[in-house]
Amino acid sequence: MKRPETDATKWTRRVVLQRALHLGAMGVATPLAINLAAIGEAAAFDNTDYKALVCIFLYGGNDYANTVVPYDPTNYALYHAIRAGTAGEGQAGIALARAALAPTALTPVGGQVLTDNLQYALAPQLTGLKSIWDAGRLAVQLNVGPLIQPTTLAQYQSTNRVANPLPPKLFSHNDQQSVWQSNGTEGSTVGWGGKLGDIALSSNSTNSLLTCISASGNAVFVAGRDALQYQISPAGAIRIAALNTPLRDALNSIITRSSSHVLENEYAIVTRRSIDMEGVVNGALTGVDPLTSFGTAGNPLAGQLKIVARLIAARGTLGVRRQVFFVSLGGFDNHNLLMQDHPALMTRVNGAMKAFYDATVDLGVANKVTTFTASDFGRTLSSNADGSDHGWGSHHFVMGGAVNGGRYYGTAPRVSIQTNDQVGQGRLLPSTSVDEFAATLARWFGCAPNELPGILPNVANFTNTNLGFV
Repeated sequence: MKRPETDATKWTRRVVLQRALHLGAMGVATPLAINLAAIGEAAAFDNTDYKALVCIFLYGGNDYANTVVPYDPTNYALYHAIRAGTAGEGQAGIALARAALAPTALTPVGGQVLTDNLQYALAPQLTGLKSIWDAGRLAVQLNVGPLIQPTTLAQYQSTNRVANPLPPKLFSHNDQQSVWQSNGTEGSTVGWGGKLGDIALSSNSTNSLLTCISASGNAVFVAGRDALQYQISPAGAIRIAALNTPLRDALNSIITRSSSHVLENEYAIVTRRSIDMEGVVNGALTGVDPLTSFGTAGNPLAGQLKIVARLIAARGTLGVRRQVFFVSLGGFDNHNLLMQDHPALMTRVNGAMKAFYDATVDLGVANKVTTFTASDFGRTLSSNADGSDHGWGSHHFVMGGAVNGGRYYGTAPRVSIQTNDQVGQGRLLPSTSVDEFAATLARWFGCAPNELPGILPNVANFTNTNLGFV
């Protein structure tokens, strides 16, 4: 059930004009920040404190089984037999060696017991995340993925899609990226992070343009109805590309003159606003550098998270109280060379996330910033040559000072390619929906329960909108 449409959420002429900017009609090298400027009124709440949500998207479909790895002897043997074709414990096929997992073995608080007495370890490269887990500020959400409604294996196999609807275009990269971010397939224009921005606009009355920010190019996750995404680079606000003097003068003439044409006027207003915002953002960032070393060389995710940390550090100068950020790392479509490429990706994730968390501690906002991972889908537990194939459910991290960490959330899947919690080859059938996962984050961000259906269209089909990890 969707939230009733109000004047705040209608597709007004102003919103349509702003969307038209995506066409790049200027004909010059304008930054996408111009196109993504946001203005508008929303049915928003007012806040006096600061909170930020940070989505880390792992493009390509992260291999869940080599990220959060079965570690106890019984379940490790099952994992190794499926991934390596043997019952040994050494690295083989696409199975990690058990000995390599000892430093990152996880001990949950309270002696938490999982399905089949499963115990997990993180990928060997995730030592920084292990330390955050041990400090109680990292949680693992088990087997989460897109669902329309709670779904069993029998319902998945049913041909009656009216009674048993499934997310559209399962196992497709572009579509599942969009479904995770927006509840719709490729081409969707509004994401659930952007919808959170819609209701938070009034909290950022000084600089509402900085409510939803992507440091990773165009991302539907942070595109709202009113709070459209503002794009930034690791170096700061994106400038209009250098123009020679005649072109610059012509552009200045266009955006400063008055016109009787409403479309031309509107375009000029938004362009001027974006140019002004460039000065505001880069001015606020001057001299702002987290004490933490991000080690950005060769790690694009670290560079993106560093600029997010700098923006958070400048929140007072910028006058913002609620922000949604999007960053990403690609390269996770590991059909082949999983054992070569995945460890390098895990090293980047570990370094970037640990540095970002440390930066929030240094800035005194660890309790105010919640970071989570997402990806197209998980992958098969079974081997696909020397990689794994497209899957569905996956395990994800939630990190921050407000996180009830050192624990698992959701239901652990069995280590199998034959049980009823997977749909073939170890593709996990999600036991927790993205809607439930997102609703938990949204409620922490400040959304009232009755606002959730307007953000997450399927949330009414699920009973749990507070999974407890934050």
